[in-house]
Parts: sequence; C-alpha cells; structure tokens
Amino acid sequence: MRLFDLLMLPGLALVLGLLLGSFLNVVIHRLPRMLRREMRTQTVCAARRYNLAWPRSHCPSCRTPLPCWQNLPLLSFVWLRGRCAFCRAAIAWRYPLVELLTAACFALLAWTVQSPWLLCGSWFFSACLLALAVIDLECGLLPDVLTLGLLWVGLLFNLYGGPVPLDAALPGVLAGYLSLWLLYWGFYWLSGREGLGYGDFKLLAALGAWLGWSALPLVLLLSSLTGLLLGGILLLSGRMSRADPLPFGPFLACSGWLVWFVDFCL
Repeated sequence: MRLFDLLMLPGLALVLGLLLGSFLNVVIHRLPRMLRREMRTQTVCAARRYNLAWPRSHCPSCRTPLPCWQNLPLLSFVWLRGRCAFCRAAIAWRYPLVELLTAACFALLAWTVQSPWLLCGSWFFSACLLALAVIDLECGLLPDVLTLGLLWVGLLFNLYGGPVPLDAALPGVLAGYLSLWLLYWGFYWLSGREGLGYGDFKLLAALGAWLGWSALPLVLLLSSLTGLLLGGILLLSGRMSRADPLPFGPFLACSGWLVWFVDFCL
C-alpha cells in the first residue's frame, strides 16, 4: 500500500503532463503564427481569426480536421506510426517529444517535491520554459506573452509562499534584464552586430523573479558554456556556419530549470 501511495501522485502527474504537453504543442505551433498575423494586419480583429482555440486541430499538410482520437497525447502518434491518417504526411517528432518531456518533468517533480504549492509552481515554471525553449529553437522568438507572464507569476508566486524572498526576486528581475542588456550593447559597440535579442533579456529577468538575483550568475555560466559547447560541435560538424544565429533562449531555459530543480526541488 505504501508503494502504491508513493507512485499514485507521480502517475497522475504523468497523465497531466501528457495532456498539458499536447496543449503546449498547440501553443508552440500557433503562438508565433498569431503574432506574425497580428503584426502583418496591425488589427486585433484580424488576428482573432486564428488563435489557440480556432480553427480546430488539423493536419498542417492537407488541412483535414482531426477527430478526437487522433489528438490523444502520444498514443495517437504511435497508433498512426508517425503519419497523417489522411495524406500520409510525416508528423513532426516535436509533438511526441514535447509530450514526453512534459510528462517526465511533471512526474519527476511530483516524486521529489513535497509541498503542493511548490509543486504547482514548479509545474507552471517548467511548462513555460519548455514552450519558450522550443519556440525559440523553431522560430528564433521569445514571445512577450510568455516571458512577461512568467515574470509576473514568478513574483506573485514568491510573494505568496514561494521559496525566494521578494527582496531577492525583485532585484533578480532588474539584474536579469540589465545584465544581458549591457552585454548586448557592449557586443554591438565592439562588433557592430547584434548578439542577443530583447526576448533573452526578458527571459533572464523572468528567471530572476523565480530564482532570485544570486542564482543568475550560475544560470548565465551554465547557459554560456552549453551554448559554446553545442555551437562548437555544430560548427565542427558542418551543420552550422559562423553566420548562422544560435538561439540563446533554450540554453537559458534549460539552465534556469536545472538550477530551480537542484535548489528547491531536491
């Protein structure tokens, strides 16, 4: 009975992670397109014709609406063998990977975190970082609605019982934004090129709201080292040239999540 009780919450978290991972796939696919449509039309009315709820889920290749059973997280991908049932176009591996990562992350947090408040905050933090990392990888974009939303929720979370005092979270926001802002302009003055995007500033500010200012040097160190390592591997293998941009957001997101997990969840 004891073992059953121990596995019950991680098992439920696994299912919840699969369901939320399916929704994150919708956010990852549609949010950048919604922003581009809004910028192109410059009217909120036109942008509302395409949102997270409408049109219903469909195949990106043949545009055929999908029945409910083909939207089952992970199971539908396995059943369809990774191909659309109508046009046989390949389904991107990103969909099952995001669902698996979300489910694994939720189950791991449920296994290690004892406080219900901290667990809910950790789930929210993880889901936002995963969505931001994948969007930046695919589109080179860190949407304000996610970065700023993560920032404000982080401050509220720590205000009402989170692990970081507000007098460390508020300076974390300022330190996170200003550190990369200064680095951006320093690099621009020296090289005449942009090395970072403003979304990176806001993401690090959001991490400062969750982790506090004292954790940011470690986040930046881990992000920079992993970015340099991966960039070097891609350059040496010929998969990337020096002119190709390497998004920094995924490294910030992964490093921020790792620091959060080690500091507050273990």
